[in-house]
Amino acid sequence: MKYLFFCGLIFLSLRAFSQDLNAQVKLLYPSLPTANKNTFDALEKTISDFLNNRKWTDDILKPQERIDCSFVITITGWDGASAFTAEAQIHSSRPVYGTAYNSTILNTSDKDFNFSYSLGQPLDFSEQNYTSNLGSLLAFYAFTIVGMDYDTFSKLGGTAFYNRAQNVMNTAQGATDKGWKADESFRNRYWLSENFSNRDYNPIREGLYTYHRQGLDVLATNPFEGRKAVLSMLSQLQTIDRQRQGNMVSQLFISAKVDEVVGVLSLGDVDERMRAYSILTQIDPSNGFKYDALKK
Repeated sequence: MKYLFFCGLIFLSLRAFSQDLNAQVKLLYPSLPTANKNTFDALEKTISDFLNNRKWTDDILKPQERIDCSFVITITGWDGASAFTAEAQIHSSRPVYGTAYNSTILNTSDKDFNFSYSLGQPLDFSEQNYTSNLGSLLAFYAFTIVGMDYDTFSKLGGTAFYNRAQNVMNTAQGATDKGWKADESFRNRYWLSENFSNRDYNPIREGLYTYHRQGLDVLATNPFEGRKAVLSMLSQLQTIDRQRQGNMVSQLFISAKVDEVVGVLSLGDVDERMRAYSILTQIDPSNGFKYDALKK
């Protein structure tokens, strides 16, 4: 009985302290050369602790299963007190089975990463209420990162996390901070959340599983089947692009994968390479010079 009780305590302890994200946070402030470094070091630690010490899932992840991600936040303005104007670059990746390679999953920028925060105060966040823009920004991207990662390991596996990201977005609709509303931009947090929650884009989400789990993860043991799965994902992107040009999730995939796709498919036969070239130059003409490598 004591043994079972002891094991139960260990389980609860692991559940309480296990973490989901392995987030690297970097604050840059090149336009504020006279700023106190200690102030920004403290803010950087607060953000890092918020991301890394909070449970974003109900699963118990081993240390090696934590999701690698980074937040590079550039402070472009500060009133010397609590108001910060900033931009952020958010990146996440996941390991490829049987290799030492990490594949980029999310690589996006947020030009409206503005927030108010007084150093030393707790960084508040609630899924039910909008309490602070910084807490909501970090939580929104944390849930999105987890959702995309889970989508790569099981079909539509990230749904619950996209729903939580959408809830964060919904609670921010009454806020004056930019980036949360549909009419502010065609490429912001609102549309990122909308696309991932919209069933019309489920083929792309399913394609994340196809591309990673059936594609990259088997390349080392079965290159032909791996490339076949990668090409299948490109076909899904092409279909969605024809129906809804400019959608955000397609653009996110391309921005994260352009060099990787070329590297994988350049090892294919002529038919594979030319099929890939045809699809990629149609859905992503701006990177056509990169896809020329597929014709060689």
